[in-house]
Amino acid sequence: MNETKHVHIVTFIKDKIKKGEWTIGSRLPSQRQLALLFEVNRSTIVTALEELTAEGLIQGKTGVATVVINNTWTLLEGNVPSTWNKNIKLGGHQASSVLVQEINEAESDPRLIQLSKGELAPDLFPLQQMKEVLHRVSDQLTSFGYEEPKGNRQLREAVSVHLKKRGINASPSSILIVSGALQALHLISVGLLQQGSTVYVEKPSYVYSLAVFQSAGVQLKGLPIDREGLSLEALQKVPFRPGHSVLYTNPTYHNPTSSLMSLSRRKTLRAVCEEKQLPMIEDDVYRDLWLDEPPPPALKARDTTGSMLYLGSFSKSLSAGLRIGWVVGPDAVIDRLADLKMQSDYGSSSLSQYAATEWLTSGLYEEHLTTIREALIYRRTLFVQALETYLAPYATWTVPTGGFFIWIQLHQAIDARSLFSQAKEAGLLLNPGSIYAEPSGSYIRLSYAYASHSELQEGIRRLALIIKTAIEK
Repeated sequence: MNETKHVHIVTFIKDKIKKGEWTIGSRLPSQRQLALLFEVNRSTIVTALEELTAEGLIQGKTGVATVVINNTWTLLEGNVPSTWNKNIKLGGHQASSVLVQEINEAESDPRLIQLSKGELAPDLFPLQQMKEVLHRVSDQLTSFGYEEPKGNRQLREAVSVHLKKRGINASPSSILIVSGALQALHLISVGLLQQGSTVYVEKPSYVYSLAVFQSAGVQLKGLPIDREGLSLEALQKVPFRPGHSVLYTNPTYHNPTSSLMSLSRRKTLRAVCEEKQLPMIEDDVYRDLWLDEPPPPALKARDTTGSMLYLGSFSKSLSAGLRIGWVVGPDAVIDRLADLKMQSDYGSSSLSQYAATEWLTSGLYEEHLTTIREALIYRRTLFVQALETYLAPYATWTVPTGGFFIWIQLHQAIDARSLFSQAKEAGLLLNPGSIYAEPSGSYIRLSYAYASHSELQEGIRRLALIIKTAIEK
C-alpha cells in the first residue's frame, strides 16, 4: 500500500466533513468510485475507511452505504448539529432514479465509451462558426438586460420563419423561448396540469427517465408503440376524462426507439384527439436530424383548434450548451407559461438568444444541418456494421431513419442493473431499457452520435462479450 496516498485519502475525507460538504448522514462514494478518483486499488481505500471508522467519523456495513456519523465538533461536544440532510426527501420534486443519477454522473467520465449520450460528438460541434457568431452578436449588445417574458423578439420572429419552412404557422406571440424542452415540460406540468390528472405517453418513453410530471402530482400511463409510433388501437380504448387527461407524444425519431410515425397514423391520431377533446404535447426535438428523407409534417402543422403544444430545441441539432428551445401554443397558454418562466429564471440567457437568432437568420443553421446529416449517416453505417459483426447472434434492431439512437432487443433477457454495471466495469456506458419503463431486461438504447468512430466499433465488441458471457452462465 502507498502510505502517502492512504494519508491523502484520509485527509481528503476529513476535509470534506470538516467543511460541511459531507454532513452527518451523507453517503460516501462507493469504494470503487473512490479507487477510481484517487487511482489506487481498493485495499488502500479500505484501510483509509477503517481509520476514519476507528476515529468515529464514519460507519459502514457490508452491503450498506458508508455514511458520515460524526464530525470533529460533535466528537468534542456530543451535540448533533442541524443540517439540510433531513430536508433532502421533504421537497416536492422527486429525485431521479438511482440508475439515472449514476448514468448522468458517468456521462462526464472521459474514460468511458459513451454509447448513452443523446448529443452530438465534440468534433461535430461547429466551433469556428460559433466563435464567429458570438463575435458578430457581441457588437449588438447594448444594456444586456432582461429579455421580454416570452423571449427575445428577434429570436421569436426567426423561430416563426424557421417553423413556417417546416409547415407550422406560428406567430411570434405564440412562441415562448425556453432553456430546452425539459424546461418546457416542467412549466407545462406545474402551470397547466391539475394534480391527479393523467398524462398518456408512449411506453417506452424518455419521460419515464424524468420525474417532471410525477413531481407535479400527475400520473403517467403508458400506451404501446410499434415501428410507426403510438398504437391508435390502444389509444381508442382509453377512458379519457375531459379536463384531466393529456397526451404526450414524440412521433418523430422517438426517444428511445427512434420510431417514426407514418403520415396516415398522424392524420388518424389528430382526428382521435379532436374527437375525444384530448390536448396534446408534441415533442419534436429530433425533427431536423432526418438522415434518409424528411419526415412527415409535424402534428402541429395541421392543428386548427389550438389543442396542441409543440416543443422544439437546438439542443440536439446544434448545441446542448446553448440551452435554447421553444414552446408553440395558443397565445393565452404561452402568456401563462411565460409568467411561470419569469418566476423561475427571469428569462433564458440573452447571449444565447442573440446567438440562436444569428444562426437562424444567417443561413448557417441550415448549412450546419447538411454537414451533421452527412456525419450521422456515416456514423450510423459504422455502428450498424459493428452490430452486424458482433451483436447479431444475440440481438435484433431496426436501422433508424433519423435521430441518434438504435433500440436493441436482446434474444435473452439480462438483468438491467447487472448489465449496466458489467458494461461500466468494461469501460462502456449504455442506457438499459428499464429507465424508459421497459422492465423486461431485453432492451438497450445505444447512441451513435457521440463516441468516436473507433469507440463505436470497440464499444459494440465489448458489449457483445458481456452479453455472451451473461447468456452462457
